[in-house]
Amino acid sequence: MGVPPRERSRAWGRVGAGGTPSGGGTPSARASVPTPHQRRGTLHPGAWWLWALALGTAATRTTNPLLLALLITVSAYVVITRRPHAPWSRSYGAFVKLALAVLLIRLLFTTVLGSPVPGTHTLLTLPEVPLPDWAQGIRLGGRVTAEGLTFALYDAMKLATLLICVGAANALANPSRLLKSLPGALYEMGVAVVVALTFAPNLIADVQRLRAARRLRGRPDHGVRGLLQVGLPVLEGALERSVALAAAMDARGYGRTAQVPARVRRTTAALTLGGLLGVCAGTYGLLTAAGGTYGIPVLLAGVAAALAGLWLGGRRTVRTRYRPDRWDARAWLVTASGATVAALLFLAAARDPAALHPGVVPLVAPSLPLWPAAAVLVGLLPAFITPAPETAVKEPS
Repeated sequence: MGVPPRERSRAWGRVGAGGTPSGGGTPSARASVPTPHQRRGTLHPGAWWLWALALGTAATRTTNPLLLALLITVSAYVVITRRPHAPWSRSYGAFVKLALAVLLIRLLFTTVLGSPVPGTHTLLTLPEVPLPDWAQGIRLGGRVTAEGLTFALYDAMKLATLLICVGAANALANPSRLLKSLPGALYEMGVAVVVALTFAPNLIADVQRLRAARRLRGRPDHGVRGLLQVGLPVLEGALERSVALAAAMDARGYGRTAQVPARVRRTTAALTLGGLLGVCAGTYGLLTAAGGTYGIPVLLAGVAAALAGLWLGGRRTVRTRYRPDRWDARAWLVTASGATVAALLFLAAARDPAALHPGVVPLVAPSLPLWPAAAVLVGLLPAFITPAPETAVKEPS
């Protein structure tokens, strides 16, 4: 007996050609497409920034090149394993190049202008330019010593590591989601910061796209000529993006505030200003030997007052959040891993400053202190507890 036409159409609706369910594609292909619920499982962007800033803070406590190289390796490994596939995540290479430029410029300045560090191992002697009496303490040329170059290298690596940690935060944290997570009082300032942070990644993406298009057309993309011919379209695209952003912000009511009583505004200003002064006074107390007794209480009181001021100031912002990012246990663990690295390196710098700040006079090879190095490895925790980046899946035809 033949199958009735209605039943036959129902069967073909359930099973398509090749035995696959209707709707196109296999079940595995449809399951790999991230759903809104799966996208909500990504890590909070603020946790990435706190983790990266904590690693940068740890880098300021040492000039040991081995520890600084270990910090760079830790941040680079986390970026490689957890960087999402998005245009703004490609800025990490630009920050690495900027860090290398900082190293080269610092060494060049030390070579040309000299170093205050005395040294006995002369590498080369440049012709010295005589300067007038009012320029005492400054010289051009002269002896270039290994001690002076080593001191400049250690000092420049500290700044380079800090730049790379900031680049890791830019590559890992979604700037638009970070804007959604800011308190209402910081919304307008957060928009300006996020626009500034996304300018560099978008600029790099535009340059790469235009250079690839010029290579496909057989036109030069290197040198001064290629730079000039790529620069004009990049600036034009930046201008169009700025106009579109301004129109979108105006359409969404950016800058509009709600009416609040005058006493609430005065209380908000007093709490915010007093909290910032308390934070400054508490930080100064922690950095000085005489203020060790009052530093922590004043700092905590200032932070509490500033948070209260931000909470009150948020009442002036009339906006809602669609699917806000949740600060879950993984965000706490990522933040705690970075804070642990910073705290342990602060402790190591106080207990064994010679290991974290190797001397250059006399010139000795730096050694790797074991327990500070183990403390830096705690920063690898986000590479194992955070979700893997989502891969772009092409929709089946």
